[in-house]
Amino acid sequence: MSGSLRKTMLYLGLADDREAEEREYVDEFDDLTEPEPDFAPVTPITRQPARETREVREPRESRELRALQAPAGPATDLRRIVTVHPRSYNDALVLGDAFRGGTPVIINLSDMDDADAKRLVDFAAGLTFGLHGSIERVTNKVFLLSPEHVEVAGEERPAPTRSRSGLFDPS
Repeated sequence: MSGSLRKTMLYLGLADDREAEEREYVDEFDDLTEPEPDFAPVTPITRQPARETREVREPRESRELRALQAPAGPATDLRRIVTVHPRSYNDALVLGDAFRGGTPVIINLSDMDDADAKRLVDFAAGLTFGLHGSIERVTNKVFLLSPEHVEVAGEERPAPTRSRSGLFDPS
């Protein structure tokens, strides 16, 4: 009975055919020997003589060095502000390029639906956070993005609220 049960299990693939495995096993590695490593003789390298040394001359006159004053921020024309009236979220590229160039940007979201406007404000908040700028709400749907080197003077307002994640809360 065990013979027919075993054959059935083999036929259904529920058991391994040990005899077939033993018949198929070929001992390929017993006859092989590892070859001896073939080393070439090592020849020492002769060093080339050093190049001629040159005498270094001292400067004729000793001049006083002055440190150059670097500008406080990027050299941008602060008389220019870019105003963007996006109609869809795809217009975020224009906003990002202008702000990345160091130009203050005013975003007027009055032509957008609320869902896309929220996405664009989130994008602008991330952009200003990443480039160390600031974002301020001017009106309900108008925001001002200021680069790091630009300071906006105006009426005293409380510090902008930040959400738990540390980003600007547009509400």
